[in-house]
Amino acid sequence: MARILVIDDAKFMRMTLLNILNKANHIVVGEGENGEEAIELYRKLHPDIVTMDITMPIMSGIDAVKEIKKEFPHAKIIMCSAMGQQKMVVEAIEAGAKDFIVKPFDENRVIEAISRVSN
Repeated sequence: MARILVIDDAKFMRMTLLNILNKANHIVVGEGENGEEAIELYRKLHPDIVTMDITMPIMSGIDAVKEIKKEFPHAKIIMCSAMGQQKMVVEAIEAGAKDFIVKPFDENRVIEAISRVSN
């Protein structure tokens, strides 16, 4: 069971992840809709794992990953991207993300990514 912070600018996507994670007995400790909120919430909540959208207003997921990893080198972040954003996914992994999941979310893939990253 992991304590997870969900960051996505689309409420529908946050709700979808929330349902998948709750069903798998994980605890969602917080939600945010942009990179700046991700950094603030990470500092406050110290989650085990963050699911982070790449494309968001105010600050992108990639910039947020860089900031979080600078302050918290052991942070475990899983990027969420829409189909066809391979270049951005590579950039996110280079920035320190541990894994990525593609939207629309496949429940098994989400749980698999969480399990892999939490070990």
